[in-house]
Amino acid sequence: MAVTTERPRLAAAPNVRTRSARRVRDEQPIGLPIRRTKPAWEKAFQRRLVVSDFVILTLTLFAAQAVWIGVDTTHQVDTTLPLAIPYSAASVVLLGLWMGALKVLGTRSPRVIGSGFAEYSSIANASFRLFGLVAIGALLFQFLPARGYIVSAFPIGVLLLTASRWAWRQWLRGKRRSGRYLVRVLLVGAPSSVEHLHQEFARRAYLGFEIVGACLPPRAMENAHELPVDGLGSFEDVAVIARRERVHVVALAGSEDLPPESVRRIGWRLESTGVDLMVAPAITEVAGTRIHTRPVGGLPLMYVDSPSYEGGKKTAKSVLDFGLAWLAIILASPLMIATAIGVKLTSPGPVLFRQQRIGLNGKAFDVFKFRSMRIGADAELAELLKQQGTADTPLFKVDNDPRITRFGAFIRKYSLDELPQFFNVVRGEMSIVGPRPQRAEEVALYDNAAGRRLLVKPGITGLWQVSGRSDLSWEDTVRLDLYYAENWSLLDDFVILLWTVKTVLQSRGAR
Repeated sequence: MAVTTERPRLAAAPNVRTRSARRVRDEQPIGLPIRRTKPAWEKAFQRRLVVSDFVILTLTLFAAQAVWIGVDTTHQVDTTLPLAIPYSAASVVLLGLWMGALKVLGTRSPRVIGSGFAEYSSIANASFRLFGLVAIGALLFQFLPARGYIVSAFPIGVLLLTASRWAWRQWLRGKRRSGRYLVRVLLVGAPSSVEHLHQEFARRAYLGFEIVGACLPPRAMENAHELPVDGLGSFEDVAVIARRERVHVVALAGSEDLPPESVRRIGWRLESTGVDLMVAPAITEVAGTRIHTRPVGGLPLMYVDSPSYEGGKKTAKSVLDFGLAWLAIILASPLMIATAIGVKLTSPGPVLFRQQRIGLNGKAFDVFKFRSMRIGADAELAELLKQQGTADTPLFKVDNDPRITRFGAFIRKYSLDELPQFFNVVRGEMSIVGPRPQRAEEVALYDNAAGRRLLVKPGITGLWQVSGRSDLSWEDTVRLDLYYAENWSLLDDFVILLWTVKTVLQSRGAR
């Protein structure tokens, strides 16, 4: 199916229409039957997901049957009831139930596909709920399927489904980078809120939001040309513009000129168009696990949990860090020995480089690295930063650093110089995943926001390293580190570790 994302030609600018003409077009019966305005690509993409889910589950179930039961199609499920149920029939029934659970629990909903962990968690939720129902049903109706068949099929199925969705997500993001498979969005709010939301959407281009324009307060229309998006009309024109521009979503960015009654009326008018209404809260960089909604008397309240830096999660992270660090030291010991020999043979000076860094709650500690620079490199840093014009930026990185040795450039490219920091993890000074530790001179340049990086242990790898390594600006580095510090979880740590392997192998942005 051909998909087009060409932007429709705009009609005459809204500010040249008469107010009464716009009002006549906008005032229409409220409460007409809703028919959602879906992007043209949505159904085709969902069909692809259905086919891939079906193929994966079919292979998983019948492979598990072949391994645990054999290929004999006449083999029957053990039961105390006078029934004859072949395993092949049981696999077909289980396949249908599994596909149904994935559909009913919204694993292919357009609101979860393409980004975030909601899609993956919904797959696990649907699968293990079905697993529980199958276990209860087997107990009640005295079916005794082979335990290996059930116990292996479900986790393997979840793993393969998750991998498949991840692969489809990469495919979808590739299409979006080329300007296809987009969701057309109309922003509504005050100019500052609209500009902020536009920046957030632009930073997350993989979401596929195509901003077609904005509706602003009437008093702000005169200065609409200063915004990064077209000012298409005022708040009263939202439904008209949404229909005209073939919008899929209207995003309310907030404004003092948009009271609750006006928001209700916008929602009513959008009902007949089928356009989704999305409310963007003023808070950003908060993970979904910290957000809870509670309707009170028709008023949807949003609770935001405070960041958690203590308790069971912190203890679990410390235990895992200690165990994984020792495992890494043991497994990487031949590589560390080879790196140490390379450093010793290629440049004069010690093998290890020790430098004071600032860690958790501002406490200083000595970080260990394999030396990748010539002797006396620290004394040259201030002058190099001054020449580069970045002496007042708390990210002391020198472009084309002349102090790095030839072998040092190699071990930095593949992050081998960081391996001794696993000993810092064992000593409890660092974590495997966290913000990078910085020098006292850099920390002295922190503002209040950047200082929140010190609320968690520094790490060997982190969110900003896998998002661009040294190529990121200081502002983006702080934003990513703060997001991690305030929203960290063990699952996020696992994902960051996987992305670290990919980033190191690609040797992107290392300096």
